[in-house]
Amino acid sequence: MKKWSFLMICMMMLFYTAMAQKITVATYNMRNDANKEDAANGNGWKQRYPVIASMIRFYGFDIFGTQECLHHQLEDIKASLPGYAYTGVGRDDGKQAGEYSAIFYNSTRFSLLEKGDFWMSTVTDRPNKGWDAALPRLCSWGKFKEISTGFTFWFFNLHMDHVGVKAREESARLVLAKVKQMTGGLPVIVTGDFNVDQNSPSYGVVNNSGVLKDAYETAGIKYALNGTFNAFNPNAKTDSRIDHIFLSSDFKAERYGILTDTYRSRDTDVAKAGSANFPKEVSLDKYTARVPSDHFPVMVVLQYEVK
Repeated sequence: MKKWSFLMICMMMLFYTAMAQKITVATYNMRNDANKEDAANGNGWKQRYPVIASMIRFYGFDIFGTQECLHHQLEDIKASLPGYAYTGVGRDDGKQAGEYSAIFYNSTRFSLLEKGDFWMSTVTDRPNKGWDAALPRLCSWGKFKEISTGFTFWFFNLHMDHVGVKAREESARLVLAKVKQMTGGLPVIVTGDFNVDQNSPSYGVVNNSGVLKDAYETAGIKYALNGTFNAFNPNAKTDSRIDHIFLSSDFKAERYGILTDTYRSRDTDVAKAGSANFPKEVSLDKYTARVPSDHFPVMVVLQYEVK
């Protein structure tokens, strides 16, 4: 009898272990393609987006929020990521005009059950500016189902105003209210460019709410040697994290990383690097180090249980 009980316990432990799942989530402000000086300075979208797409494939993002992309940028990313789809609208007209806060997801793993968008304002159902915001600001959301397990969760992605202090605080309160109102107690992920760092009262509205918690604070492993804004300068350093991933307690953050990957672009005048102690077969040229966007992406690996 004791032997049978022991076997039953072992089988149950194996069952629950098998039902523990992992998901890789990210948030990435990819910089809009409306700034002509970016291309003039060597940071044009056509140069950057293949690097961004390669990074996403390499790190294996399952679902991620994007900020600032215009419609053609989203289409470029989608074309570079077979098997991915996205949801979202342009903030200027609720269709395709202006920047999106789109959500990309691996459509072979997740199905989109419901989707929608709301403007961060006192008027949420159409394009407008809220409070002291300089621009219309949008939050896009989706209700997703994992195809293999049936696990269902909500994903919200936003971009808060860069000027309006009141707008950011009220936007944080609005998003919390929407989460409580819409999700029915199901697991929730909120990503975005909040334009405030971890010391801001607006950040505290979300992080201290008892509803959502910054994945950075709970992650078992952290790889965050810099903040998340870089102004296209690979040599810049900040401790401010203005891009965040907030989680309901249904998710356990296993790993958290701010991905400071760089790439190299060919200069007009390419010269050989100075003398160094390396084999003569090695060709080492002087290129310019660049970052794929003026923000670094934030990535987390989450654990969750399928009940």
